[in-house]
Amino acid sequence: EVQLVESGGGLVQAGGSLRLSCAASGSTFDYYVIGWFRQAPGKEREGVSCFSNSDGSTYYADSVKGRFTISSDNAMNTVYLQMNSLKPEDTAVYYCAYAGNSFGVTARSLSDETYDFWGRGTQVTVSS
Repeated sequence: EVQLVESGGGLVQAGGSLRLSCAASGSTFDYYVIGWFRQAPGKEREGVSCFSNSDGSTYYADSVKGRFTISSDNAMNTVYLQMNSLKPEDTAVYYCAYAGNSFGVTARSLSDETYDFWGRGTQVTVSS
């Protein structure tokens, strides 16, 4: 079992920045993919970005490309999501998810079916 804890959410004005963290613990794998997802009220969950520690590859949804950056501290089993130029439409609960024994990322890695473990989420609210 892998436990995930997200942190770093909050309230920010449009144009501002936040950095989310996702810390993995428990029975973690040597190689994994961590994804960030978000869900706004009344909308389906959306894949935002993902990272593979096997090769350092990353993938972004078109809606956040150029504004969000995913990175990691492999020694700490932590993945970060730096969110810049935030927009009101970025408002959502942000979740991280973990897929163990996974190598590399593709567009398919933004599908929630890829992941086995999920955090409880952190709220991000962007005011206009």
